[in-house]
Amino acid sequence: MGRRGNAGRNVQGILLLDKPLGETSNAALQRVKRIYFARKAGHTGSLDPLAGGLLPICFGSATKISAFLLDADKRYWVRVKLGETRVTGDAEGAIVETRPTEGINESDISGALHKFIGEIQQIPPMYSALKHKGERLYKLARDGIEVEREPRTVRIHELELHSCRLPEFELNVHCSKGTYIRTLVEDIGTVLGCGAHVAALRRTGVGPFTAGQMVRMDELHSAFEKGRDALDALLLPMESAIINWPAICLNSDSTFYVKQGQPVQVPRAPIEGRVRLYDHKNGFIGVGEILDDGRVAPKRLI
Repeated sequence: MGRRGNAGRNVQGILLLDKPLGETSNAALQRVKRIYFARKAGHTGSLDPLAGGLLPICFGSATKISAFLLDADKRYWVRVKLGETRVTGDAEGAIVETRPTEGINESDISGALHKFIGEIQQIPPMYSALKHKGERLYKLARDGIEVEREPRTVRIHELELHSCRLPEFELNVHCSKGTYIRTLVEDIGTVLGCGAHVAALRRTGVGPFTAGQMVRMDELHSAFEKGRDALDALLLPMESAIINWPAICLNSDSTFYVKQGQPVQVPRAPIEGRVRLYDHKNGFIGVGEILDDGRVAPKRLI
């Protein structure tokens, strides 16, 4: 008996979804996939249900470069509440401890923020999707089990105090992959001596993508009513995920050898790093990297 083919359209590109609050990233992905009737789709880094904002969804061959978005820097807007620590580090969890915030002022907060600029060590929270002996940490935490977690090095590029109405204040955060905003907020609360948790969180940037490019779920439904052309017009080309990388245009011979998995010599190529690869007809064909000898090697072809 023959294998049944995958149902759905061969959709290609990237949708920058504004994930609704209260919905898991996977649930949002499945909704979008159904709207597009797409054969293949995946998201690039989960947001907690409490968090909204930018969730890139890759369709078709774009899933092959989704890992580069997972590795990219992120930007967040976060509202912090001082004086309360919660079991989950955010507003969804039960209160663990309350402490007074009188005497803490905006200058104290600015001083505390400076301590977190650059490379810092974070201990991942128990309420996270990391695994311990094959079990998700959040599942262990729900059973009242806490295990030791190794610190991780992350980088905070920018930490800007956006507004301050104590006992709450708002931050804009630009950080490396793997940064836990809940942990960052809790650590800031520890430095201030009163504790803190995330009251609201929104992702505003992933790699080259910004909040102004996001598409809301109601806009998707409106486009659906107009037809598939309107839906597909909301998609960005897959190479937009790495638009900040240098572009390499190959001639026909180099295109042939690269597609066979072989590195090639390209005049005036960058001396290091990863590059976007285009064939002799200016079609995007994937990701390459510069070898030590200067040749351009294929890394991920589309």
